[in-house]
Amino acid sequence: MIATIQGEVLEINQDNAVINLGGLGLRIFIPTPVKQALRIGEVATLHTHLVVREDALTLYGFDTRETRDFYTVLLGVDGIGPRTALAVLSTMSLNSIRQAVASGQVEMFCHVPGIGKKTAQKMLLHLEDKVGGIHTTSFSYPMRDSDSEILAALTALGYSIVESQAAVQSIPVEVEEDLEVRLKAALTYFSR
Repeated sequence: MIATIQGEVLEINQDNAVINLGGLGLRIFIPTPVKQALRIGEVATLHTHLVVREDALTLYGFDTRETRDFYTVLLGVDGIGPRTALAVLSTMSLNSIRQAVASGQVEMFCHVPGIGKKTAQKMLLHLEDKVGGIHTTSFSYPMRDSDSEILAALTALGYSIVESQAAVQSIPVEVEEDLEVRLKAALTYFSR
């Protein structure tokens, strides 16, 4: 199995990058946060997962071993294939996945392209006992009842789940529980 790849970034495409490895260009499928961190001409190190099918060998690359391990856990969910697992990690951060699992928020997974309510419920059930077993750093942000509504409102406005989660986490602790007040505070995150 190919565990890591280090080489010069030759191309960055929609969902993949081409990495030069000793004169050989390897196409590696990557989540959006990794894509945004790569630069053409720079050397990159990716932790990889090789998917073997009878008609193809496909590499998936991640910035950390923890993210790669999480990817393999997602592959264990019935109905989640390599591309859908990649879409989950492109749409949600590891912390937002952990928070959704810890608070039982099935609807968070429904924002991922290709995941419906039934698959989201399977994911939640599968991840409940697995999330703690991965090299996790526990999140310190406590979810309030109104926060899921704020997340839904921000994603409806077109922000990604990762951006929406960051905006909710930026709300000062002293802001009152009122939904409208907290939503306005979250929106100030985007005006910085």
